[in-house]
Amino acid sequence: MRTSILLPLFASSVLTAPAESNTPHDEAGAVFALTNVAADNKVIAFSRSASGVLTQVGEYSTGGRGQGVDFDTQGGLQLDQSNKFLYAVNPTDDLVTVFCVDGSKLSKVQTIYAGDQPLSIALSKNGYAYVMDGSVASTGIFGFKVNPIDGTLSPITNQTIALSTPIGVPGDVTFSPDGHTLVVTNKVGSTLDVFSVDDLGHASAAPITTIASSGVRPFAATFHNDFLYVIESGLPSLKNAALSTYRLNGGQAPSLTAITKAERNEQTDGCWVVVTKDGKYAYTANFVSGSISSYALSADGSAKLINGQAALPGGQGSQPVDLVLSHDGRYLYNLLRGSGAVAGFEIQGDGSLKQVGDLAGKGMGLPAADGASGLAGY
Repeated sequence: MRTSILLPLFASSVLTAPAESNTPHDEAGAVFALTNVAADNKVIAFSRSASGVLTQVGEYSTGGRGQGVDFDTQGGLQLDQSNKFLYAVNPTDDLVTVFCVDGSKLSKVQTIYAGDQPLSIALSKNGYAYVMDGSVASTGIFGFKVNPIDGTLSPITNQTIALSTPIGVPGDVTFSPDGHTLVVTNKVGSTLDVFSVDDLGHASAAPITTIASSGVRPFAATFHNDFLYVIESGLPSLKNAALSTYRLNGGQAPSLTAITKAERNEQTDGCWVVVTKDGKYAYTANFVSGSISSYALSADGSAKLINGQAALPGGQGSQPVDLVLSHDGRYLYNLLRGSGAVAGFEIQGDGSLKQVGDLAGKGMGLPAADGASGLAGY
C-alpha cells in the first residue's frame, strides 16, 4: 500500500559572503566536490582551465552535516542547467543547501528541510526539483519549486512520496528531459520506479509504474533524449557490472521499455554513469575495480562496450565514485573517494580517455577513504 508521510516544514535562508579564493585568470569552468564530513559538510571548489586542468581555489561550508560514509547514490551535488545555482545534500541533519555560483566562487543562499536523509537531487528544466530520501523510516521523494531568480527552494506539498518498497535502498532520482517523468533506482530487489509529474510539479503518489531491472542492483541512471541509461552494480557477483538502456514511453502513466539488457564490462561494482552531450558515449565508474568503462551509444538507444578499463584513475585503492562532464563535453572528471582527489580526462574522438594533469586536490580538504560523495561541474 502506498503512503504519503507528512513532515514538518523547516527552512532557513542565510546570505553568506563567498570565502576568499585565488581564481586563475584562464578559468573556463569549474568543478565542485562534496566532502560529506559529518561535523561540517563542505564543498571544495576547483577552477577549470581551457585545457581541462583543475586548480583548487576554495572551500565552502554547507552549514549542514554529511554522514561520513558514502552516500551510495548518484546526484548528491547538482548544478542547475544555467550553472548559476548549486545544490548540496546534508543527510545527517536532513537539509539541502543552495549556493549561488559565480565562476568557481560560491555564496550560500539557503538551507532547507528536504525529508529524512536526503541523498540525491534531480532538477527539471521547467523549474522543479525532487530530492530522494534514503531513510528506511521515510524512503521516497520530496518535491520543490525552484525560484528562477535566486535558485531557492519552496516545498510543493511538504510530503514525502513513498517508493514502491521501503527497503529498496534507492540509488538515484533523475528527471526525463521534458520534466514530466521521474525515475528512481532500487538496488535491493533490482527495480525501477517511474513517476509521472504534472505541469505544477506534482509527482504521482499512486499509482506508479515499477519495472524489473535488466541487470542486478541498478545504481545510477541518466537520461539522454528519450533514452534512459542505467548502470548496474552487479554485486554480489564479481565482474558483473553492466549498462542497460531503456526507451521512455511518456504520458500520464509513463513506463520504460528495455533496449540493451545488461551489457557487461567485466568490472566489479559499477555505480555511476554519465552520457556525453552528443549522445555518442557513456562512461561508468566501477568502485571496487578502480576503473572507468566506456560504451558506444547508437541512435536507437542501444549500447555496446568499448573498453571495460578505459581509465584506471588514481591507482589501486582510488575508489572512483561520481562522474561529471564539462559543459563543452570535452572533459570528464571523476571523484576518487579513496584518494581524496579528482581525476580529469580529455575525451578523444573515438571515446577513449586521456588523463589531464595530476590528481586535483589531493591532501587539500577532500577526505581520503572517508566518504567523500558528490561531484558537479561545467
